Amino acid sequence: MRRTLIAVVAAALLAGASPASARPLPCGYDATVLADSPVAYWRMSGAVAPSEQDASGHGRTGTYTGGRSVAFLPNGDRATDFDGATGYLQVPDSDALSPATTGAFTLEAWMRPDILEFPHAESSGYVHWMGKGAPGQHEYVSRMYSKTNTENRPNRISGYAFNSDGGLGAGSYFQDPVAEGQWIHYALVINPAAVSAEYPHGYVKIYRDGVLRDQDQLVIRDIVITPEGGTAPFRVGTRDFGSWFAGAIGKVAVYDRELPVERISAHTAAMTTTFPHRGFPR
Repeated sequence: MRRTLIAVVAAALLAGASPASARPLPCGYDATVLADSPVAYWRMSGAVAPSEQDASGHGRTGTYTGGRSVAFLPNGDRATDFDGATGYLQVPDSDALSPATTGAFTLEAWMRPDILEFPHAESSGYVHWMGKGAPGQHEYVSRMYSKTNTENRPNRISGYAFNSDGGLGAGSYFQDPVAEGQWIHYALVINPAAVSAEYPHGYVKIYRDGVLRDQDQLVIRDIVITPEGGTAPFRVGTRDFGSWFAGAIGKVAVYDRELPVERISAHTAAMTTTFPHRGFPR
């Protein structure tokens, strides 16, 4: 009986179909993220493939286009390196990807600029490296400035929420010295439901490497930002083809709530402590 069972399992393995008990389960960083139930999770590991599966199980598959190559995260997992001119990932519109329908929203990713002066930037010198929005349907964006720009914001990294008609956005940022090839854990929170005396219309928050760096009202120059859902796709590497990010991006996750600082910090730690024996930073 035992020999028969072994033979069956061996045959299945040779045929390329492993039994459920033998299939690898998510571990390390992926397990930490999935434990927080993201509504979408793209590992960004399929750089040379035509598509990127949604590891959250919700079926929000992304499609790759343009120039890209393989990069490696601090724990050795694969990420996608975009060429800064044509490469991007696109995911079809979904209510779960809009702060307007979820009521609160967290977007996180690991990002690594390959250069500090982006040749394909907006006129003032910034690129949109991730986000959702189009003319008349603006929602949110992750932004990075070139080291030299007309707004005197050297390599500022930020995130903004917009009204659907665009214009000024309410956002938060951090502005630190950045090195080419340096991995940064980025998390953006948009929470219009968190109303208080200090934040009467809710707020935007930004984290770097698990630490809250800035928090701002969902108001800009007396303009209240009220998120509205649109039909624009979600993109990584660009947002609306007006600028292009040259660098690597990995482990993009979206949550339909504000992820607490303890969990954001845990995600940073899971990446940098998973394989200390390989010599990556702890």
